[in-house]
Amino acid sequence: MSVIVNEVRGATYFDSIVLMRISRQVAAMAGVEEAGLMLGTPANKDILRDAGILGPDGEAAEAGDLILALRAKDTAAAATAMAVAKRLLDAPRESIASSGLSVTRTIRNAVREMPDANLALISVPGHFAVAEARKALALGLHVMIFSDNVPLAEEAAVKREAQARGLLVMGPDCGTAIIGGAPLAFANVVPRGDVGVIGASGTGIQEVTCLIARGGRGISHAIGTGGRDLRAEVGAITTLMAIDMLDADPATRDVVLISKPPEAAVARRVLARVAQSRKPFTICFLGAADLALPANARAAATLRTAADASIGRTHARAPASPPHAARGKLVRGLFAGGTFCSEAQIVFAQAGLAAASNVPVPGARALAGARDVHVMLDLGDDEFTRGRPHPMIEPAVRDRPIAAALADPAVGVILLDVVLGFGAHHDPAGQLVGVLGKRDSRPLIIASVTGTDADPQPRSAQVQTLVDAGVIVADSNAEAAELAVTAVGGAP
Repeated sequence: MSVIVNEVRGATYFDSIVLMRISRQVAAMAGVEEAGLMLGTPANKDILRDAGILGPDGEAAEAGDLILALRAKDTAAAATAMAVAKRLLDAPRESIASSGLSVTRTIRNAVREMPDANLALISVPGHFAVAEARKALALGLHVMIFSDNVPLAEEAAVKREAQARGLLVMGPDCGTAIIGGAPLAFANVVPRGDVGVIGASGTGIQEVTCLIARGGRGISHAIGTGGRDLRAEVGAITTLMAIDMLDADPATRDVVLISKPPEAAVARRVLARVAQSRKPFTICFLGAADLALPANARAAATLRTAADASIGRTHARAPASPPHAARGKLVRGLFAGGTFCSEAQIVFAQAGLAAASNVPVPGARALAGARDVHVMLDLGDDEFTRGRPHPMIEPAVRDRPIAAALADPAVGVILLDVVLGFGAHHDPAGQLVGVLGKRDSRPLIIASVTGTDADPQPRSAQVQTLVDAGVIVADSNAEAAELAVTAVGGAP
C-alpha cells in the first residue's frame, strides 16, 4: 500500500528552479510514485493535493513554509526518498558556506556589501515580489523581477514608481536579460557588440541574440520587459524606457524589438518613440500585420528575419529540403518555448496551413475541438507545468507527448526546439535522443537548437548528438517550421 509522507520547514524559501530540479530527482528514485517540493501557498497545496501527495502536515503549512511531499510504495522507500530530498535541499547552502561567498538576508545589507551595484534580481514568490522590488527601488537599484504570478495592477504600479525614480523594472516574469555582457536567468553566452535587444519574450531574446552572435555580431544589452508590458494596463512603461536607454547608449547602433502584437494604442505609442530615434530599429511583433512603421524601422515577420536584418543579411535563406517525404501528413510541434510555438504557427499560416494550438496567435486555430490538423503545443505553459519543472529545465517533461506523436501513424513530422544556456538542462539533446530512439518507421524529427558554442552546453556538440540520431537540425526555429511545411507538402 502506498505511503504519503510530508515534512514542513517553517519560513524557508528556495528558488523554484532549485525545488523543481530536486523534485524531479526524488521522483525518479526507486519506489517513489510522485514527489513535490513547494511553498505552502493555497495554489501550491492544490497542486500537491491533486497529485495525491499532500498529507496532514502539509495541509497545516503556512504560505511561507516549505513542504516536502512524496508518495512511495512503502515506508522504507518513503524514508529513503525523504532523506535524499533533505540532503539535496541542504547541499546548496553547504556549498555556499564552503565557497566563501557572502550571504545576506536583505537587499539593504547586500547594497552595503556591494555599494557599486545598480541592479537587483528578484526571484521570490509572486506575492512578495513587488514588495522586494520597491525596497530595491528605494535604494536606487534597477530591478529584474524573475518571479511570476504578480497581479497586473501591481506590475503597473511598481513600474510607474520606478519610472518616477528614473529606474527600470524588467518583468515580472522576465526570464532573460543580458546587461553589459552579463547573462541573467535563462540567457546565453554571446559576444559584446553593438546590437541592442528589447523583448517581451525570454526565448525570443535568446533566439535573436544567438542568431546575431552566430552571424558575427554581438549584443550591447538585451532588456527583458516581461510579457505584459505592452498591455494597455501597463502602457509599455519598460519598453519605452528601454528604448530611451538604448537610444542614449553610444555602444548601441541598432535596436531589435520583439513582442507579440501589442494593443493598437500601445503600438502607436511605441512606434512614435521609435520614430524619434536616429538609430535603425527592427520591429518583430510576431503575428502582426500592416504595421505603420516610421522611416527608421523595418518589419521582421520572424525571429530569424529580425536577426538577419541586424547582421545585414538581406536575402531570404531557403531551407534545405528534408531527405525524404514524411510518412504522414500531420505535424506535431512540441515546444519548450512559447514564442517558438507562436512563431511556428505564423510560418504555417504564411504557407496557408492552419495549426491548432494552446497559444493564441492572430490567424491561428484554437486547440479546442481540433482534430486531424497540425498541432503546436507550448509545453512550458502552466497547464503542463503545474507542480512540474519547465521543459527547458527538465526535458523529460515532454517525453509523453513525444511518445504519443511517435506512435501516431498520422503524424509525419515532430517539430522540436532545444534551448541551451544558463538555467537550461545540462544535456537536452542527449535526453531527447534517448526518447526518440532510431526506429526507421518513425516520423521525421526536425529541431532547432538555440545557443552558442560558448554556452555551458556547447551548441555544436548538441547539434552533433541530434544529427547522429537522425534528427534534422535547422539553423533557426523559423527554418525548422519551414522544413516541416515542406515535408508534409500542404494542408492535411
